[in-house]
Amino acid sequence: MDMNEIKEIFFQECEEQLAELESGLLKLNDGDRDPETVNAVFRAVHSIKGGAGAFGLDDLVSFAHVFETTLDCVRSNRLEPNQDVLKVMLRSADVLADLTNAARDGGGVDEARSRQLIKELEALANGELPQAAAESAPKTTPAGVAPAAPVVNEEGFQPVAFSFDDFETGDEPTIEPSTYEIVFKPKSDLYSKGNDATLLLRDLSRLGEMSIHCDMDTLPPLDRMNPEEAYFSWKISLKTDKGEEAIRSVFEFAEWDCELDVALAGGTVGMDEDLPMQPVPFDLSILEDEAQAPAGEEDRAAASEGRNAAVAAAQTASNVLQMAQSTARVSPENARNSQSASAAQAAAQQAASAATPTIRVDLDRVDRLINLVGELVINQAMLSQSVIENDTNGTSSINMGLEELQQLTREIQDSVMAIRAQPVKPVFQRMSRIVREIADMTGKSVRLITEGENTEVDKTVIDKLAEPLTHMIRNAVDHGLETPEKRVAAGKNPEGTVRLTAKHRSGRIVIELADDGAGINREKVRQKAIDNDLIAADANLSDEEVDNLIFHAGFSTADKISDISGRGVGMDVVKRSIQALGGRINISSKPGQGSIFTMSLPLTLAVLDGMVVTVANQTLVVPLTAIVETLQPEASAIHSFGSSQRLISIRDSFCPLVDVGRILNFRGAQANPVEGVALLVESEGGGQRALMVDAIQGQRQVVIKSLEANYTHVPGIAAATILGDGRVALILDVDAIVAASRGQSLKPEMSLAAAG
Repeated sequence: MDMNEIKEIFFQECEEQLAELESGLLKLNDGDRDPETVNAVFRAVHSIKGGAGAFGLDDLVSFAHVFETTLDCVRSNRLEPNQDVLKVMLRSADVLADLTNAARDGGGVDEARSRQLIKELEALANGELPQAAAESAPKTTPAGVAPAAPVVNEEGFQPVAFSFDDFETGDEPTIEPSTYEIVFKPKSDLYSKGNDATLLLRDLSRLGEMSIHCDMDTLPPLDRMNPEEAYFSWKISLKTDKGEEAIRSVFEFAEWDCELDVALAGGTVGMDEDLPMQPVPFDLSILEDEAQAPAGEEDRAAASEGRNAAVAAAQTASNVLQMAQSTARVSPENARNSQSASAAQAAAQQAASAATPTIRVDLDRVDRLINLVGELVINQAMLSQSVIENDTNGTSSINMGLEELQQLTREIQDSVMAIRAQPVKPVFQRMSRIVREIADMTGKSVRLITEGENTEVDKTVIDKLAEPLTHMIRNAVDHGLETPEKRVAAGKNPEGTVRLTAKHRSGRIVIELADDGAGINREKVRQKAIDNDLIAADANLSDEEVDNLIFHAGFSTADKISDISGRGVGMDVVKRSIQALGGRINISSKPGQGSIFTMSLPLTLAVLDGMVVTVANQTLVVPLTAIVETLQPEASAIHSFGSSQRLISIRDSFCPLVDVGRILNFRGAQANPVEGVALLVESEGGGQRALMVDAIQGQRQVVIKSLEANYTHVPGIAAATILGDGRVALILDVDAIVAASRGQSLKPEMSLAAAG
């Protein structure tokens, strides 16, 4: 594996760490104060910094270091993660992501923004309030001015003011510092994961007075040295009032990659007082980042002499330690604590080993496997067709083998599709940044709520979801939500809510974007459409048709063009992107209450289960997920309605009957329903319809082939496929057919007959 491959793996891991970082910060922003959440956020930044340092990405390391320092203040309870602090950290996470992308793609970042955030993070680490919090902080009441009336919230709670100076009575008990003996022996994994023993020792020295001994007994000759092994260990004497927990917290992220022993110094040396521990003079400044290497002959000689003294002292300390171990007595309490710690460590290691192992696979390999499975499905269908045409009894061993082959092919296809299925969480997490940026630009207070983040869908669908969702989020924040002043005047919470939801429904994925804003101003939309000559001034449009006008290219209700909106390209891009995925989008809006945009997309763009039907001597495939039931119409169940509409009676209810051949211009006159078969289908927003076809050939799994990529877009047709006999069959767009049955007729020049 060359360096470029290793670097690519690093950036892939950075994406995971950035997702973990944003997820943790959002949890903290929602009030979660679980220490593990804080630790997860800290680990994410620490891991990015460690990997970036290995590749010399200085800008990324510098920013991550400042960010990590501030997070460490939160982790140690020196900084309260309130809303203002988390706002700075969320923006810092965005800049960290930008720096990562710039390091990977070679682009640039906003240096002024980075420098500003570094200053804000450093201020937070030094205990200073963010600017917004400082402005809102209570100010001292001048002398002679009456204090304000006490504030009582809606639960009846009244805060009481007091001064911490009252507690400074001088009688507080002082904590006497204790001396701890620490043995720190790194494993090779500690260095391979980007950790540095000297940094750990430097952090440890900040807890108190420390003397340190380096044990180099295991250092082999140079010709037998393995540069990836860890040969040094350290014996440390630390005098501190922080306690053992503070010492172990220094090694928190390296405890599984080293051998660590921490014990109180009292009583561990034994009865031989003639061999006290001999500390070696140790200059802690060499552990600092700005330390300089010795130069010149005299410096090198001094360094060599110091090293020899350190080795000799380490050997003396080793002898003392051996004698101490031979005479040490372990108290029952310490023994129980040691056993408890060992049990906890064993349990943690067992849990880590029980984690599901994963591997990274190039997506191109998975795509090739998907294509091969598609060809396997086609060839299996062709083979079955040939056997059916040549075998009359249908009970031969060949037929039995074909049934097993069909079942096996289906299992292979399901397994391969499951490999490429991924949760929508990464896309949803990206929307959090969009919301924050647009909210800052518009001066609005917005809260994004996501649900169903673990809903899985095909990777190709996820890759194409980001663009339409981005435009919809921008539209919801900029156009949908009101300003805080208008919301308060309308009796709403000044903070607007945008809810992003994903769920499975009828073999498809449904994504809803809802806001609690003012809803669509239909009068304004209608007038704008008239001004743009999209509709006639006297056109009679339903609310749904007015709402759909916003999807026209160049349509915008913004009063002026800004960086966010006004050019009329957003919702047009949304509609085209959704249609390209074989999906559909609907709008539900209530004035004063908000709007809901619903996208319905296929779970995969590779294969589908369909019912093969015949319509006017043409073979079509109807997606099985859209079919509720099939039935043979009877003459008594058919009823005429108006001049050309017909209804079919199904269990004491009436359902419109749609002639598919007539809608697609396969035939000029309507067929006799009694001579055909009715497919009861259900579409998104269109209700139920009974699609009339001539006959049903059977149910099959078909491979989806794009019609637009190989020919052009045909209204009423979603895609194409290859049947077992080699013929091309068209996959029906059920929603387009249902829409046409409601009066939105397909244009004659764009119908299938005209296109063919």
